[in-house]
Amino acid sequence: MDLILSDDRRMSVEEFKTTELLRRARQQAILRGYDRFPIIDVDSHHYETDAISAAQIMDYIRDPVLKHLAQSAAQVGSKNANGARGLGILPSGVAYQDMGGRVTRYVLRGHEQTGTSEHRDIELTKRWMDAMGIDITILFPTMMLDLGFHPQVQVEVELSRAYNGWLADCLLAKEPRLRSMLYLPFNDPDACVRTIEEFGDRKGVIGFMVTSARNKPVHDNVYMRIYAMLQERGLPLSFHGNYNWGDVSFSTMNRFISVHSLGFVFYNMVHMVNWIMNGIPERFPKLKVMWIESGLAWLPFMIQRLDNEYKMRTSEAPALKKLPGDYIREMFFSSQPMEKPDDLRDLETTFRMIKAETQLMYSSDYPHWDFDLPSVIYDLKFLSEDAKRNILGGNAIRIFNLGDVKKMAKISDVAEAAE
Repeated sequence: MDLILSDDRRMSVEEFKTTELLRRARQQAILRGYDRFPIIDVDSHHYETDAISAAQIMDYIRDPVLKHLAQSAAQVGSKNANGARGLGILPSGVAYQDMGGRVTRYVLRGHEQTGTSEHRDIELTKRWMDAMGIDITILFPTMMLDLGFHPQVQVEVELSRAYNGWLADCLLAKEPRLRSMLYLPFNDPDACVRTIEEFGDRKGVIGFMVTSARNKPVHDNVYMRIYAMLQERGLPLSFHGNYNWGDVSFSTMNRFISVHSLGFVFYNMVHMVNWIMNGIPERFPKLKVMWIESGLAWLPFMIQRLDNEYKMRTSEAPALKKLPGDYIREMFFSSQPMEKPDDLRDLETTFRMIKAETQLMYSSDYPHWDFDLPSVIYDLKFLSEDAKRNILGGNAIRIFNLGDVKKMAKISDVAEAAE
């Protein structure tokens, strides 16, 4: 079977299968010996708007009116790039993540065949995990990252509860290699409390996530109960970066590359400043806080800038007992998209400034267009072997209490892969 991409280009079904697209990644995994130690991916994604998943998620919506609206929109709405009608109640935005057809994965993934009794999302996820040599992945949604700016708070609450229930029941409960930090409906603090109470002890739930593209002050007292609950339960809190082209500042930008470059960093920067300067680390010293999908280049700037400001205006942050940079170095970070400067000494300085050997965790962000393979960490010559293994898996095992994790991914057919 051939699919026509344009007047002069065709692709067979086999060409866009996950195993074929990641054939070189599989070679890397074998040649670097990833089977010798655990690799934990702390940020990967699936497309919850694909037809099968979307229909199942809608069944979990409790509000009958909202459920009817979602199902009606799915029936009459236009198809997305994956051929699925998806969730019509999600906010829509302008983006060019597929790079104008240069990344065919977005368009063609809906055609990939699955043939086992496993859920389609489980089978497809394990295919790319096995190709990369990844043992455990922490799975996040994709389209729901925009949900924080939905004009109806009720929609965020109802849809996030439906998604969390579906994810816990259909994926996490059935596949031990999949874990997740579940979505917190941050626009409704009481709903966040209910989410933690309902899902905090579910199989595969290892923490909770705030999609950081939102205009909410993380230091507001309405959130303190949430942080206390997570600290008591030993569950990490993560802030996952995203962009919002509709933001007043970003609306001045006329290129998606501009929005993408700053957007994924900006909201995490705002939340981090508010978090530190209002003394939240002192109020909840045992709460593990993680910043996801913002890269690393912003962190030296934050450390130097905040330390300098604090030294001049210490009285404005009376709750702090040490420099802001010291609190940042106690936080945790995901690696992707790891900026790769021509002079690796710059990256080495960044690693040193954030204590990467103990605070940084590898993330792929697969299947997005800018994903990173484990080799981006493993091939860094300035890292010791122990540091590489810590970042690729050891830190995540410690931070998320994954002491029972063993090497699960099977990499075979060495001769074939090495050709």
